[in-house]
Amino acid sequence: MYLPAAFEEQRPDALHALIQAHPLGTLVTHSAEGLDANHIPFELDATASPHGTLRAHVARANPVWQQAADAEVLVIFHAADAYISPNWYPSKPEHHKHVPTWNYAVVHAHGVLRVRDDERFLRGLLARLTREHEARSQQPRPWMMEDAPPDHIDGLLKLIVGIEVEITRVVGKSKLGQNRETRDRLGAADGLAALGQHAVARAMREAGPGA
Repeated sequence: MYLPAAFEEQRPDALHALIQAHPLGTLVTHSAEGLDANHIPFELDATASPHGTLRAHVARANPVWQQAADAEVLVIFHAADAYISPNWYPSKPEHHKHVPTWNYAVVHAHGVLRVRDDERFLRGLLARLTREHEARSQQPRPWMMEDAPPDHIDGLLKLIVGIEVEITRVVGKSKLGQNRETRDRLGAADGLAALGQHAVARAMREAGPGA
């Protein structure tokens, strides 16, 4: 990934926060069959290894767990993104030396994929994922695994396989206007907010030189 110094994110807490806030990762693998990508919700255990460990499950029918077992993989996590118009920069009328761009934040997690084909691992993983994302759904009564018939859950567990990626290298990029004048960065944030793109606008307001 092209990574100018102004956009490099090295803070572990910020990298982990992006993964946890946007857990649908793109698992990129390479095998004898060529390049492949699967889109999977991951759980991050930030304390399991120096850079954290990712856990997820895939359908047993999905060949990725066999093709990429014990192989190096890349998992990409993407926060909100937005088109940036030069018209939002207060300095534009002064010299007109601005062009459009795109702002975004991503994390690339590198590691080796391990297969965890055991029921205990899967039950624990599914219970944690369910609790986390049902809580985010803000329902009066969150769904629990116990709501489904036990034999139904038992049958479904046989149809999935667990995977685990111990992160060996993590690269973060936050391209949020840090290379602009403060007034231009904040002006673009205001432009996005007016369109309802509050996530990117908020991130841009919090960014700054060296962030």
